[in-house]
Amino acid sequence: MSAECDQPIYMATVSAPTNIACIKYWGKASIEYNTPINSSVSVTLDQSDLCAMTTASASLSYTEDKLWLNGIEETPNKRFYACLNQIRAMAGDKVDPTSGKVIVSSEQWKQMKVHVSSYNTFPTAAGLASSAAGYAALVSAFKELFHAKESFPGEFTTIARQGSGSACRSLYGGFVAWRKGSSENGWKNSLAEQVCDEKHWPEIRALILVVSDQKKTTSSTTGMSNSVSTSKLLQHRAEHIVDGRMSEIEKAFHDKDFPTFAKLTMADSNQFHATCLDTYPPIFYMNDVSKQIIHLIHCYNEYSGGIRAGYTFDAGPNAVIYTLEKYSLEVAALMLYWFPSKDMKEYLTCSSNKDIFKKLESFSLDPELLKATEAIWSLTHEQNQTHVKHVYFTRSGPGPLVLGEEKALIDTKTGNNSYHR
Repeated sequence: MSAECDQPIYMATVSAPTNIACIKYWGKASIEYNTPINSSVSVTLDQSDLCAMTTASASLSYTEDKLWLNGIEETPNKRFYACLNQIRAMAGDKVDPTSGKVIVSSEQWKQMKVHVSSYNTFPTAAGLASSAAGYAALVSAFKELFHAKESFPGEFTTIARQGSGSACRSLYGGFVAWRKGSSENGWKNSLAEQVCDEKHWPEIRALILVVSDQKKTTSSTTGMSNSVSTSKLLQHRAEHIVDGRMSEIEKAFHDKDFPTFAKLTMADSNQFHATCLDTYPPIFYMNDVSKQIIHLIHCYNEYSGGIRAGYTFDAGPNAVIYTLEKYSLEVAALMLYWFPSKDMKEYLTCSSNKDIFKKLESFSLDPELLKATEAIWSLTHEQNQTHVKHVYFTRSGPGPLVLGEEKALIDTKTGNNSYHR
């Protein structure tokens, strides 16, 4: 150990996924508890393509709590401490598995400061739920570090939502609902539940078009507050529409009914952005490229004679397109035709399919399909080269994963950040 750390450093490293909502949450019922005015449901995405990685460490040698995000030291905020303090209060003993001896007692954890390092493998604050992945990873890392145990099913999700609302859904894989809950008993029933795990519908694919990797101009927190205050459409949506859509889309997912699933996903995305326009002053998260993608998906479905793809947009211009494996190459090829890149291997990420580049190169789009989609464009596909920054071709995946010490982002000797971009 170095002079800085003359006491043992205990640490845990996890990765956690992002999730993209199909039925959106927008607006807080309680700011203090970070609970929603309506329930929501989402698909958890594969961590091999998009994830947050976090190492949480604790030691008696640490003199203050420290946090590094994407290699840069930040000041831990109120949401960070909401997660830390609640999970540390649930701490259990760390026991030597061989001797059964207690190495660190539950009470000793409370005497230690923490050092945390975390990074995202995808753009932050660009409308791809980076905070969901980040806080899911933080809560999971603290849970592992402190050997914490839940007192009721889903308790960890109630803590994650106090960091970032949608983070509660990233604690499970597959298709996950966030039940809005009620104020009785401190909103403990505002929690996430797994509707179906990632193995239930393995044919689901997601194509993510990063239209902008810049931080959004209106934060989700500000946008929600303004919408709750000024949008009558948002109030009507929360009170009369969402619960019915939740029931319908959960049934569609259980039944593997893609047309119903996709249609509901698109309708809810449209309505979410309509509430943003109904907000005063209006919020514009989508841009012209986003609208072109919407037209393209509807044109593709009409040409196909059925719903083969469905789009959704969170609080940003980036498109998430859900489809099935049997249509995924055609959908990807169509998107890459209209939004091409000179360097495809830098432009497209698909960790789950190493042969994707060969498959796309050999895939021939129907000339009639291209002709049908040409009508919606004022530009040639060559002129669209700079309109999409990156494309992820991914699938549904599991919840947080515990990683080995070799993946740690904290130096085991100094206790300082060891991750650098």
